Amino acid sequence: MAVVKLFGAWLSPYVFRVIWALKLKGIPYEYIEEDLSNKSPLLLQYNPIHKKVPVLVHDGKPVCESTVILRYVDEIWPQNPLLPADPYDRAVALFWIKFADDKGYLMLKLYRANGEEQQAAVKEWLEMFEVMEEHALVGVKKLFGGDEINMVDIAFSFVAIWLGVLEDILGLEIFQPHKFPRVSSWIQNFKSVPVIKDNLPDTDKMSTFLKHGREMMLTSKSN
Repeated sequence: MAVVKLFGAWLSPYVFRVIWALKLKGIPYEYIEEDLSNKSPLLLQYNPIHKKVPVLVHDGKPVCESTVILRYVDEIWPQNPLLPADPYDRAVALFWIKFADDKGYLMLKLYRANGEEQQAAVKEWLEMFEVMEEHALVGVKKLFGGDEINMVDIAFSFVAIWLGVLEDILGLEIFQPHKFPRVSSWIQNFKSVPVIKDNLPDTDKMSTFLKHGREMMLTSKSN
């Protein structure tokens, strides 16, 4: 039987992408928690270029970068497909996955920002919601995969889960459901998928940890 290992970090949205994909496929795996302030020799060996999590190791062979890992998982284990079979539908899905990947930086930008920088970051989040509302989610039934979750849903998961943690830390209400009803409906549908609901990060722990980190960062900035 294939040996699958996942090197991750408990608060990473990119690691959870892979966890959910493996759970959706029903693939057993060993999870190895990495201390990102003291990375293990194994992590550095498996991902010498970026030195980041997640890294999936399948029968001793490492695969890096969450979207690349999701594509690999979907090809190796075809049950419960994460991408459409139709070539055009697949191309559209890949377009939105890339769009979501390209917006991932907004999490860190918002977390680190203050004052005018924070206002600029919030503006970028709102612009992304508008694109999701007016383009990505038009004609979408419940989820991007219709009734079933697919890779596009997983790619946008930072909107559904990690934004709420950032709002809590910053004391902001960035996402207003009444302004983006399609996005709001999608968030609720995404969170109610059993695999997602049963495998969520500890948002209270994350909030406490990130609040402390942000306070230290702002203190060092002002000194």
